[in-house]
Amino acid sequence: MGANTSQVSDLCENQSLRTLIGTESISENDPFWNQLISFTFISPTSSGDSKLLEEAVIPLAKILIENNPRTGNFGALVRIFLGRTKELKISTECQDQLFIWQAHNALFMIRCLLKVFISEMPEEELHLQFSYQERAPGSCDTGREDLLEELMCNLVHLVVEVPLLDITYSILFEAVTTMLVLLSYQLFHKEMLRDGLIYQYLMKERCVSLTSRLVKTLLYNFIRQEKCPPPATHIFDQQSDGGGLLYGLASGVASGLWSVFTLGGASSKPGLEQEQNPLPLSNQSLLLLLVLANLTDGPNDCPNPYRQAVTCFKNTQDTSSIPTEQHHTFQINFNSLYTALCEQQRSDQATLLLYTLLHQNTNMRNYMLSRTDMENLVVPILEILYHVEDRNSHHVYMALIILLILTEDDTFNRSIHEVVLKNIKWYSERQLTEISLGSLLILVVIRTIQYNMTRTRDKYLHTNCLAALANMSAQFRCLHQYAAQRIISLFALLSKKHNKVLEQATQSLRGPRGADDSSVLPDYAQDLNVIEEVIRMMLEIINSCLSNSLHHNPNLVYALLYKRELFEQFRTHPSFQDIMQNLDTVIGFFSQRLEAAGSDLSVERVQEVIMKGAQALPNDRLKKFPELKFKYVEEDQPEDFFIPYVWSLVFNSGVGLHWSTTNIQLFSMDSA
Repeated sequence: MGANTSQVSDLCENQSLRTLIGTESISENDPFWNQLISFTFISPTSSGDSKLLEEAVIPLAKILIENNPRTGNFGALVRIFLGRTKELKISTECQDQLFIWQAHNALFMIRCLLKVFISEMPEEELHLQFSYQERAPGSCDTGREDLLEELMCNLVHLVVEVPLLDITYSILFEAVTTMLVLLSYQLFHKEMLRDGLIYQYLMKERCVSLTSRLVKTLLYNFIRQEKCPPPATHIFDQQSDGGGLLYGLASGVASGLWSVFTLGGASSKPGLEQEQNPLPLSNQSLLLLLVLANLTDGPNDCPNPYRQAVTCFKNTQDTSSIPTEQHHTFQINFNSLYTALCEQQRSDQATLLLYTLLHQNTNMRNYMLSRTDMENLVVPILEILYHVEDRNSHHVYMALIILLILTEDDTFNRSIHEVVLKNIKWYSERQLTEISLGSLLILVVIRTIQYNMTRTRDKYLHTNCLAALANMSAQFRCLHQYAAQRIISLFALLSKKHNKVLEQATQSLRGPRGADDSSVLPDYAQDLNVIEEVIRMMLEIINSCLSNSLHHNPNLVYALLYKRELFEQFRTHPSFQDIMQNLDTVIGFFSQRLEAAGSDLSVERVQEVIMKGAQALPNDRLKKFPELKFKYVEEDQPEDFFIPYVWSLVFNSGVGLHWSTTNIQLFSMDSA
């Protein structure tokens, strides 16, 4: 691609690129194209390197936008690429690295230009850029195929047909990334795009017929977690004299315009970006999958086929027949998918995929709940919540909702107390040498509530945390001493908060009020109402445990007795009288037995009295309340939350993609 270029800034001066964007049409048969797409590089994988590249490409792309209506050179470049895609599968089988390499380079150039085009023009104008023809400068030849649709369909076909090998890794990554770029119009619109041109192509039969294969391939890319192969496996060895990339074609090929983009990119130390983004194809495939699954439904309530595929695929070991009414279904190895999900929860996108599957794919949810190693999935989710200070709010919400969905299952709620964990190193408040998964879950959720009370004060977070605890409460078993203490400590914190707000409200009633103080009383009343709702829920959770499994939880009874004075003030409170009856019964029953056992009892003796008393307390002494059960339900129009969230992940985590914040409309930079 012309002479060697050592700096990104030199791109603007490169003769081959100047010819491409210039005022002269270039025939598709011209040897120029072979020279143009023969350069050595690895795509930049960091946002910083991509920013440098894009800044260099923007002025070139703008000149091409101006000249392309007369030359049709952009369309010619696309057709050069499409011509090569037809032979890619055969080239892979024949290990034809040269052919794959050139096709990849052509696609990389198209992607770089498209990214600028999309930020500069609406879809209709983009479509025109594909339509301009060399033989009719400045006009559209509507008699020929829709080149933009051909490109999108060919990219889908490439992803599903070309096997993932070292020599195809880069072109598969580029195909997935280009599809993300084509869909990125959503970034520049505040409203949800429901019928754009790119959207229509994806919903047409040519692409829809490949839906299940595309979703399956993207999932397997995520599952395989293949690292980017070293350069030697998909770039030809350079000549020993440093003359660049030369091979035996009569036309001769330049040694590489963008050789600057070797491993790590222009501004990085060698190998640095490999460490930062070791799994670019896996990451990019997952992002594309989430974007596709969260596309809006089509007109006339036509369901999104990509979401259908995500919600109904089955296990490869499932031999039952697939219902005929289920469209786009396929089979995949659930064990491999489960393992990948367990290993990758540190990323927002993997957590969002886990949420999507748990919430929408019944087959996968049932499989996960049947696993005997649920700790491999649950502990990483708990770690996300534990480090709430370091996570964005969306990631925390997803982790919390995952726990809520899991706790809807009684078998899960029982089994987590049977799994014993040792030495939880990331839990720093206290050394946990041995604790059940259930007790750890309680500790982390309570910690999240306490963090929320003092920092974010998010009612939604409170509600979901308490709902998860409530779902588990009837199945609490052998609670760790520390978990039992934290349940009562949370109640103490709520009680203190209640008293403080009550005192403030009382003082505001007594104090003089000016004309502009009308809002004070409603604020205190609202705060008091929220705190009393949370206190009520905590009392119900404690009561549910005592009513259903008191004899399994002596540590909770001990903690309750130790802090019995906390509950005195709520005994006569009209909001809590009914639920306090059972707690009074338990406190009174065990207090009597402890008094009868004598004074100055050791901790061990107190626990012994509690354990014997738990067996002796008649079941009918405790009033029965309705079972605490909460079920997660998505809000109406969930796309208003999920589409901006998914695209914020692409914006922040897309490998080698950089967008200027200037024209982003879909979300604020704060939420991103």
